[in-house]
Amino acid sequence: MCELCDYNLMLEEAGLAPNDNRLRILEVIGANAYPLTAAEIFAVIDRTKPVNRVTVYRILDSLVQRRIVEKISGSSRAAHYGLAPNDNHLPHPHFHCTSCGLVDCLAPETLSVDQDRLMKTFAGEIERVDVRIEGTCRNCLKLKNRT
Repeated sequence: MCELCDYNLMLEEAGLAPNDNRLRILEVIGANAYPLTAAEIFAVIDRTKPVNRVTVYRILDSLVQRRIVEKISGSSRAAHYGLAPNDNHLPHPHFHCTSCGLVDCLAPETLSVDQDRLMKTFAGEIERVDVRIEGTCRNCLKLKNRT
């Protein structure tokens, strides 16, 4: 659980009741240093108190729609979920390993996008900027070098 975030308040401000399942999902997402798939979130939650898999997917969809959680695409079919940028979590790029599928958060200062400048030069309306770096993670490089 992220010690900086008040999940009850985040849900209330987004117009959602802070029920047990929503809070549990946010706690699982906030407790990880990297984005998780819906299946991973379901597995963690289901270990402590059974929950319907469809319920987890529906809650994730509503949290993404309300911009509490962001859906991060990888090259696989499974999306990953992390806390959306807020006062405690700055927008940041993500790294995707093309070998094992790992999606990891990079520090905000590793790559920056001047969103103000971008909005001034783009004729449409920008809702979100998603920067993804692709390559091979450290673990896959180690495995590759052993063979």
